[in-house]
Amino acid sequence: MIDQRVLPRIERHLDFSNCEEVAFAIERMVIRGAPAIGIAAAMGLALGARELEKVEDTKAWRKEFEEFCERLLRTRPTAVNLPWAIERMRRVADEHLNESARERARVLEDEAGKILIEDIAINREIGKNGSRLLQDGDTVLTHCNAGALATGGYGTALGVIRAAVEQGNGIRVYADETRPFLQGARLTAWELMQDNIPVTLICDDMAGSLMRQGRIQKVIVGADRIAKNGDTANKIGTYTLAVLAAEHGIPFYVAAPINTIDLECETGDAIPIEERNRNELTHIFNQPIAPDGVNVWNPAFDVTPARLITAIITEKGVARPGKKDDLIFE
Repeated sequence: MIDQRVLPRIERHLDFSNCEEVAFAIERMVIRGAPAIGIAAAMGLALGARELEKVEDTKAWRKEFEEFCERLLRTRPTAVNLPWAIERMRRVADEHLNESARERARVLEDEAGKILIEDIAINREIGKNGSRLLQDGDTVLTHCNAGALATGGYGTALGVIRAAVEQGNGIRVYADETRPFLQGARLTAWELMQDNIPVTLICDDMAGSLMRQGRIQKVIVGADRIAKNGDTANKIGTYTLAVLAAEHGIPFYVAAPINTIDLECETGDAIPIEERNRNELTHIFNQPIAPDGVNVWNPAFDVTPARLITAIITEKGVARPGKKDDLIFE
């Protein structure tokens, strides 16, 4: 993994050899982004299966494998891609319980590789479907990081921007810094500069002023979980942008794969919201910026109601929240 905690100052790659190390990496934000942590969880389970290669008793193997699944499920509760990937790996494991532990490990490693390859293809389809919503000369605002770093590659929200640029459209981007973890400042700005896509960094509380001046034509963000009715959980601050976009008549788009839609979750009220360590808010790069002992509330995500979302861009097409608590694909 690229250690996303130290970008852009240092480009450091870390190797992980067992499931617990992968779980730790997800918890500590070495890797982040809903699709990326789903892929990482699948690979963590493939490593877990390697650890169990000498366990030939099927019941014992299945019990230990389930412990790996539960450990990964506890890492980050909001992004639905993580339980989706774990359930897919569980299903494959159960389909091969009559084979040797070594063969099971090989099959699970292959499955994790398929999840990665599929995600990159999905992102490119999202980019193609979303690029028609952008016009030459548009300036787009994005929040957090929904690019190659947050996925298997290419990106969701940034994938739409990349696809539009690849088609010859002149697109400019404003990137919110995205406090408190600074994914926009550290990751999105870095990604776009690597691709020579014009990007300007702003503080989170500058977006409204830009909109009022007419300097933003579209807003595109990613998603960690989308409810059946289109309510969307994404990085904290997304809801604020959606309200501002609605006030200024600016289209607000969500870009995400179909597996981010949780059909078991009727509305956004049922989406679990992760709360993270207080130090992420009181410190920047281990330097204190707040008084010792101050009370802290640090939710990692908020929920944007479907009524504020213009459309949800997926690999299957562009969906619009319907009037009957469902998504309608164009």
